[in-house]
Amino acid sequence: MPVTAPPPSRGWFAQLLLRLHFTAGLFVGPFVLVAALSGAVYAVAPTVEQGVYRQELTAPSSAPALPLADQVAAAERYVARHHPDDTVAEVRPAPTPGTTTRVMFTEEGLLESQTRAVFVDPGDAAVRGDLPVYGTSGSLPFRTWISTVHRSLFLGDVGRLYSETAASWLGIVSLSGIGLGAFRLRRARRKRDLVLPDNRATGYRRTFSWHAATGAWVLLGALFLSATGITWSHFAGDNVSALRSTLSWRAPTVDTALDGSSATSGGEHAGHHGGGSMPMGSPTTTPEQFDEVLAVARDSGVRAAEVRIRPPAAADTAWTVEEIKLSWPVAMNAVAVDPGTMTAVSRVTWGDYPLMAKAAKLGINTHMGALFGLANQVVLLLAALGIAAMVVFGYLMWWQRRPTGARAGRAPAAGALARAPWWGTAAVVVAAVGLALLLPVVGVTLLGFLLVDALVTTFRRRAD
Repeated sequence: MPVTAPPPSRGWFAQLLLRLHFTAGLFVGPFVLVAALSGAVYAVAPTVEQGVYRQELTAPSSAPALPLADQVAAAERYVARHHPDDTVAEVRPAPTPGTTTRVMFTEEGLLESQTRAVFVDPGDAAVRGDLPVYGTSGSLPFRTWISTVHRSLFLGDVGRLYSETAASWLGIVSLSGIGLGAFRLRRARRKRDLVLPDNRATGYRRTFSWHAATGAWVLLGALFLSATGITWSHFAGDNVSALRSTLSWRAPTVDTALDGSSATSGGEHAGHHGGGSMPMGSPTTTPEQFDEVLAVARDSGVRAAEVRIRPPAAADTAWTVEEIKLSWPVAMNAVAVDPGTMTAVSRVTWGDYPLMAKAAKLGINTHMGALFGLANQVVLLLAALGIAAMVVFGYLMWWQRRPTGARAGRAPAAGALARAPWWGTAAVVVAAVGLALLLPVVGVTLLGFLLVDALVTTFRRRAD
């Protein structure tokens, strides 16, 4: 007798979402858990660094700040004794009284985008110490270590697939959770049960209430972290960058070329995990030039206290002075200065950023916990811990639902696509293909899930 497919029925989409939510959570849970826990530590790392590296970051002298020339010269003398082959790559003047100036040097053996920072008391030019620092955010060793765990588990490009999987699927699982929450909202007798755990329940039901309620509170944060995290990923990040370039959404950069070529300075993600390459200081750079170049930049609209001054990468390129104030309100003005004439030859302001470039920058700064300071860090910490808790609750639910004597719980029923109308199946496949093109890791695995789900349903129907 021939086997015929059942007619389309209601409830197929909820069934598909439930199975997708369960299966995705089961297999990507470990990736999400590691990313969430390391992200929680990264969120508070800037505050932790203030205590761990107090010696290097604080300046006890109460005297007025000396010229940058004196501070750079003191750092160069220190480096000549300890790291004689190093070259000045960047100077960050002390932004506030009681803090140190960072004179940063290139050095063999450091990571890409990492420099050796010598911390100088601006009041008396005393050297307070030296540490490797990373990227525009100036991450010190503790935060750099946590950042590397968070993005690659110290496994390089292979490890970055872990973070891309976590960031991509976190968004998919969160969106499927929204759908399931909407279906649950229609059936709920007490709406408060959607956002508060039911401690009167026991076993699986109690764990489910905690899983769902936690998800309701951290949902927006999870989607935000997924969307902003994807921009740093290996494959999807390249696609996002290409899309932004095509739509002219990239952040503008100053032109440092003095011979008519198109050299530029700055980087899209210079404030977080990466940072762009650090320029090699010109052999003709002198400590006095840092004061002169900064004065020109101040006259050209660079007002923020948090700035970095970088010598030319070559004889035919300009100095750059960039504002690096990541907190609100951000300051992103930048100026290129011709060392021969001591005039500004190129200028970029925050107003020059396209709307989407501004949104991306603000999103990146928030993801890093920098935009709103300690409050930002606390919110990120709670969101990350909430995501980690949801993963744990999810695995506990799986364990609690196992049949008596079984080692694992049952998965939700398969076959949703077989029950879907033709347009529903077509919409799901189109969405999966679109995701595969924009987010290759999640798209390919989602297509695999749909294929396996369809095959399992077919074989089970024929067996029956």
